[in-house]
Amino acid sequence: MAKINTQHSYPGMHRLTVRTTDEDIERIENGYIRTHSMCEDASSELQRVISVEGRHLSESQTSSFTGTGAMARLSRFVISVRSWATRHLHHEDQRPDSFLERIRGPELIEVSSRQSNIRSFLGIRERPGGVNRKKKEIFVIDPSSNIYYHWLTIIAAPVFYNWCMLVCRACFDELQFDHIKLWLFLDYGSDIIYVLDIFVRFRTGFLEQGLLVQDEKKLRDYYTKTMQFKLDVLSLLPTDLAYLKLGLNYPELRFNRLLRISRLFEFFDRTETRTNYPNMFRIGNLVLYILIIIHWNACIYFAISKLIGFGTDSWVYPNVSIPEYGRLSRKYIYSLYWSTLTLTTIGETPPPVKDEEYLFVVIDFLVGVLIFATIVGNVGSMISNMNASRAEFQAKVDSIKQYMHFRKVTKDLEARVIKWFDYLWTNKKTVDEKEVLKNLPDKLKAEIAINVHLDTLKKVRIFQDCEAGLLIELVLKLKPTVFSPGDYICKKGDIGREMYIIKEGKLAVVADDGVTQFVVLSDGSYFGEISILNIKGSKSGNRRTANIRSIGYSDLFCLSKDDLMEALTEYPEAKKALEEKGRQILMKDNLIDEEAAKAGADPKDLEEKVEKLETALDALQTRFARLLAEYTSSQQKVKQRLARVETRVKKYGSGTLSVGEAEAEKPEEEKKQ
Repeated sequence: MAKINTQHSYPGMHRLTVRTTDEDIERIENGYIRTHSMCEDASSELQRVISVEGRHLSESQTSSFTGTGAMARLSRFVISVRSWATRHLHHEDQRPDSFLERIRGPELIEVSSRQSNIRSFLGIRERPGGVNRKKKEIFVIDPSSNIYYHWLTIIAAPVFYNWCMLVCRACFDELQFDHIKLWLFLDYGSDIIYVLDIFVRFRTGFLEQGLLVQDEKKLRDYYTKTMQFKLDVLSLLPTDLAYLKLGLNYPELRFNRLLRISRLFEFFDRTETRTNYPNMFRIGNLVLYILIIIHWNACIYFAISKLIGFGTDSWVYPNVSIPEYGRLSRKYIYSLYWSTLTLTTIGETPPPVKDEEYLFVVIDFLVGVLIFATIVGNVGSMISNMNASRAEFQAKVDSIKQYMHFRKVTKDLEARVIKWFDYLWTNKKTVDEKEVLKNLPDKLKAEIAINVHLDTLKKVRIFQDCEAGLLIELVLKLKPTVFSPGDYICKKGDIGREMYIIKEGKLAVVADDGVTQFVVLSDGSYFGEISILNIKGSKSGNRRTANIRSIGYSDLFCLSKDDLMEALTEYPEAKKALEEKGRQILMKDNLIDEEAAKAGADPKDLEEKVEKLETALDALQTRFARLLAEYTSSQQKVKQRLARVETRVKKYGSGTLSVGEAEAEKPEEEKKQ
């Protein structure tokens, strides 16, 4: 009996183990497609296994407490415990309640939770190096960062070196042989940078839906699918291995390195956007292109001369056996001179003799015409762009001069106006801020205005404790103003419609004679803030209480009363706080009538409110009249339809109209309408 029990128990245990690791996993995974839960599939499968074990148990006539029977009971216990744990412990994971889970999609969450449950059920633990471990954060270079620009500076150097020196070394043998060690060092140094550049491209991010992609697989796929990847691979093909067979006198084997020129163009583009002198950079860049084309043409001319034979005719390079023409420097300078004269078509060169020489000269002439037509056009546009602001400013000055001359303005006033314009141009104050910033979104406009003007606005006492939103609104409404020497900013008794903040310059509070100075205001000072608040009980009302005159040229920021009140409509609490601060300042200077301040509302304020109510009432009346007209027209249409229906009923009796008759009458109704 012991042998029988052993034979039935061990195979049974073996079958249970095999099913659990292979068949059960397959059946449970197929259960996902049938949208059954993991617990139902696993429980049904194990119950089937237990029933099989039960049949083996009855066949073997074993005891319920020994052998395979014990394994069946143990399996039932495990099923019940795990099903309970699955229902309770994983209940929260299977509830897609949060907004984020709904965005991710139910299938993804359900599958991931089921997979985790399967692994926990089958006892498969996640290993530290397994598939489910968290992805490592990789280093991604932002194309708009300084690091990326610095790398472009590095990679541009070997690209420029290859474009300048490879063709020169291939055409002038002495240049290649005399410095062979230097060339080998520079060549393979540039190759190393080329290889590093490929790794940089694999780690260069790109924007997807406005966000920088940092997924390694996406970055790799994005780069490998571009044409630039193929060019980069071709530029690194080890074609110079042919040195081993042909020798070191063939640098043209490395011409595939020229395919990396896109990096040089990218460096130029980024530099142009970063530099503060873009027009000068464009001109320098254009001159560089011209020099490279002339350099390549000179090298090709020397190579053709070598192929035809030095000194064989008057067109090719003279015989190198002559000491004067045998030097390397003379060879290159002569070729460069010939190339410059040919491409610019401004000098005489020896005429060609052979057919291939004629063909090369014709191509050179065509290239020269195209190149220098482009040069003239680009240089002309660059120069006009450089002088565009000056020309626009000069046009304004000329129009003012013509107007003053036509209106016979006095010479003294005309001189003051011209001096004012000269001051604006000399100190670079001719820029219209609104015109320059009009293409920016409102948020960037606000940030620039805050960066430029917020510190100035904070110097005003009544604005020091205001909330940030109101300060931003006010900053956007500040208007720069320039006053000439002797100009009055305000005079005593004038109605105050704006306040001023001194950015630069000096102002004097003067007596009525305009000469006696009481006090001098300098940078950061402000005045007129009380008059634009229109505080009740103010003895001066909204009138100016002093004469303020500019001593020299003064730059001021102006904030009008209308702009302030428009901004304060959205900030009623800030308006109350500002009025309270202004009232305290007036009380401190004994410039407020407390009885008038405590009295009822100011009649002027009531008049303004009544005017606003009247305006709103007029708008409501207009809208009501429009609605009434629409209602009247619709009512008339309904009456007409009812009249037509009554006519039909009288004509055809109380019965309903047939479908054909109704459809036939529809076009008639539409025509009448």
